[in-house]
Amino acid sequence: MPDNPLPWWIAAALLVALELGSGTFYLLMLAVGAAAGALAAHLGLAPAWQWVAAAVVGTALAGMLYRLRRRRPRPDPQSNPDLNLDIGSELEVARWDGPRSTRVRWRGTEWQARLGRGRAIPGRFRIAAVESSTLVLDAVDDGGAQGASS
Repeated sequence: MPDNPLPWWIAAALLVALELGSGTFYLLMLAVGAAAGALAAHLGLAPAWQWVAAAVVGTALAGMLYRLRRRRPRPDPQSNPDLNLDIGSELEVARWDGPRSTRVRWRGTEWQARLGRGRAIPGRFRIAAVESSTLVLDAVDDGGAQGASS
């Protein structure tokens, strides 16, 4: 690319447009690299230095984004309420079949359920995770009012 910064700005705009379609942010980092090449052209640097600026900035930003995403813990899909809308819902367990397992009626069908946290006594439970076709239930802490009646 010559000393004219226009091709760099066009490349940056195209990368931003492609990023809007992909949603990964990596192309956005490369677009910032292209903008660095444009700024180098505005400063009157030789085309080789424009490419160096674009490559260094784009690669460094993409690498930093990659490291940031790898370091951040990912939520377990089985217990992620953004992926499974049942998580966080409450249901009533009438009886426990075994020490930590039972069958419950949920959304119009029978589900296998196992105890996550709490005691296996009849009462109100919250869905903490869905593992295949098994609901993982946590006891709902109702402030000790479980045995009270009006």
